[in-house]
Amino acid sequence: MLRRTLIAVGAASVLALSACGGSSDKSDSGSTPAASKLIVIITPSPDNVFFKAEQEAADAQAKKLGYETLVLSHDDDPTKQSQEIDTAISRKAAAIILDNAGADASVAAIQRAKDAKIPTFLIDREINKTGVAVAQIVSNNAQGAGLGGTEFAKLMGNKGEYAELTGKATDTNAGVRSQGYHGVLDQYPDLKMVAQQSANWDQAEALQKTQTILQAHPNIKGIIAGNDTMALGAFAAVQAAKKNIVVVGFDGSPDVVSSILKDGIKATVLQPASKIAEMAVDQADAYVKNGKADQPEKQSIDCVLVNPDNAKSVTNFAVAGS
Repeated sequence: MLRRTLIAVGAASVLALSACGGSSDKSDSGSTPAASKLIVIITPSPDNVFFKAEQEAADAQAKKLGYETLVLSHDDDPTKQSQEIDTAISRKAAAIILDNAGADASVAAIQRAKDAKIPTFLIDREINKTGVAVAQIVSNNAQGAGLGGTEFAKLMGNKGEYAELTGKATDTNAGVRSQGYHGVLDQYPDLKMVAQQSANWDQAEALQKTQTILQAHPNIKGIIAGNDTMALGAFAAVQAAKKNIVVVGFDGSPDVVSSILKDGIKATVLQPASKIAEMAVDQADAYVKNGKADQPEKQSIDCVLVNPDNAKSVTNFAVAGS
């Protein structure tokens, strides 16, 4: 009798321990894995203030909504990005917020995350495939380039020689912006592009390329750049050459806004980087809670022209009141 009682007590203890073990890998809600309170944020290098603004906005919004965060940078290296997405998968992240390292090169890694039931929300840059990421939230680069091209033509008086600095060939935005510029500029027969070179979004490379262009084409009146980092490099070369040349960028970075206020660079096109990052986190949160997207995959957010008329109202990639 005593032996039977001990066996019964032992069985009950095993059941109790099993029940405790079964609930230990759940969160307080009893339905969501504890690891799913992690949002992984991956962008290019925060040395570029645009990407730093993305990181900071996404990080703050995720923490505001009660998530832990892991913030990483891929430095535009698809292999590093792939490793970081694998880290998110191994950590069983709730979601990934990603400004990707290549429209084609990023697809396989995002697919791996999807296969692991981890949704990815793209910001700033699209990929060349749909149905892999849950969302692709980007600035309306075509609309923004139209604004930039129109302002550049106006500043040029609709005539004269100019050069264009384009971004990375692997980045969809580089092509879209260039096409948007030319959708405007090619309408003016007296505007003549005498040089077009990629500076790969890089300031030092833009400075060097602009120096070479200025030597080859001394009559240039303007330079239009695919982003503000290249515009800053171009403007530094223009200053060093002591020339009066119109420079226009794209991003709305603080350094370029400051230059505009000092009558340096003439204009830029602001992308609402912080707003887009916050939107991605909000949509990730809704997806985690509801198990489905509450917005279409492709989402386009309009840009804003920044020139001396409104530059004072621009702070951290946002225009006051917009």
